[in-house]
Amino acid sequence: MTGNIVSRRYAKALFSVGQKQGEADLAAYGKALTELSQILEDSPEALRLFQNPVFSAEEKKSVLDKLLEKTSAGPVVKNFCNLLADKGRLDCLPEIASDYSGMLDAIQGVVRGKLVTAIKLTQKRQVEIKERLEDQLKSKLELEFAMNNDILGGVVLQVGDKVLDASIRAQLQMMKEQIKRGV
Repeated sequence: MTGNIVSRRYAKALFSVGQKQGEADLAAYGKALTELSQILEDSPEALRLFQNPVFSAEEKKSVLDKLLEKTSAGPVVKNFCNLLADKGRLDCLPEIASDYSGMLDAIQGVVRGKLVTAIKLTQKRQVEIKERLEDQLKSKLELEFAMNNDILGGVVLQVGDKVLDASIRAQLQMMKEQIKRGV
């Protein structure tokens, strides 16, 4: 819980700086944070180093500088990350990037979602589904497509915090519950 509050506050601070700079900088900061978060996700040992209190802020900053070279981070994001190092909050970077991305989506009117199917959909079908959902939501949709054989058939759609489970697995589970209750 505390991590969420901390990450939100830092993300909000950088976001407000970005808003004052303009839309291009706002998006650039988000892109750099996302890139850095992805590097940390791909390199869990770096994240463990940032979490380890044995290493000094200077040692963490030297590792951070090497990681930042691999991103499109400008001076503002680099200074922001150095501030996180000074405050001992580098381990919050993935959450900060996620919170920042959420704030950016909110002002751009973007909704993120995920559609899971039992079979791989063609590119044409993916576009059709995305367009239909955008019409229903009346906003821009960033839709991730995934495949999972365990659902047996149908779809599982998650948009924002709502989930629609129209999979055969879910329907079989509901039937099983009804049989158990004797309905």
